[in-house]
Amino acid sequence: MRSFVECIPCFVRQAVDTAKLVSDDEKVQEKLVCAVLALMADLDMSQSPPALAQRIHQLIRKLTDNNDPYRQLKWRYNQLAINLCKEFSQAVRTSKDPLKTAVRLAIAGNIIDLGAKSSIEESEIENVIEDCLSVEFESGAIEEFRDAINNAQRILYLADNAGEIVFDRLLIEQMPVGKVTVAVKGAPIINDATMEDAKAADLGKIVKVIDNGSDAPGTILESCSDIFREYFDKADLIVAKGQGNYETLNDVDKNIFFILKVKCPIVARDLDCAIGEMIVKRKQTIS
Repeated sequence: MRSFVECIPCFVRQAVDTAKLVSDDEKVQEKLVCAVLALMADLDMSQSPPALAQRIHQLIRKLTDNNDPYRQLKWRYNQLAINLCKEFSQAVRTSKDPLKTAVRLAIAGNIIDLGAKSSIEESEIENVIEDCLSVEFESGAIEEFRDAINNAQRILYLADNAGEIVFDRLLIEQMPVGKVTVAVKGAPIINDATMEDAKAADLGKIVKVIDNGSDAPGTILESCSDIFREYFDKADLIVAKGQGNYETLNDVDKNIFFILKVKCPIVARDLDCAIGEMIVKRKQTIS
């Protein structure tokens, strides 16, 4: 999926947000944002938004010598999600359809996206969760997803953000966990989940966890490690969480289920849906 002019304000906001995280000095903040603006003048808009964001955040990390500006925020959202999931895991266990409830909660967790929004308050997350628990999906979507995971032999689950990954565990527990491998980012990028966040969610206790070797806020296969690409190629089902994975994989010829909450007008337009909609959508392999 290519980038559009509407993506530019989002890139600028991310630069401002990150600059404020790494320094309280306004002059330092201005210098960082101006450097990003200079870089953006030469960006190739035919590339995906995550590909452009990758370059922007690499520049910021280089200029600030700060490898993970969002680390404290990721820790905060992991702890918040862990506390919330103590309550909502009961909702999954007692549900008439545990898989559907777990999908709803996993999508609710997708609101914890600091690439799409500067900050998310606890009350907002709780409200989104409550709303998601009663939302219905497109007709047949959950049954198609259920059949896909039951029939798959190798499932690769692409995690998205810190905090959100704790909600992902509720969904992963409803899958045949012996067939599931979870992939996180290979290096910090915005608040995307890394191995550290997978450990916070205790995912390693139930499934194999790998990293993709990349610092892109999505899954750009050319920038991923050979090991990850081997897992990707051998999987007969990919479960891709979040907008970044949709933006980077929607044109890939692979059996993929995209699971996300739409937070961007560009993604909404591409999916022909409303902003805020909960999506469970299959991309069928062409071959």
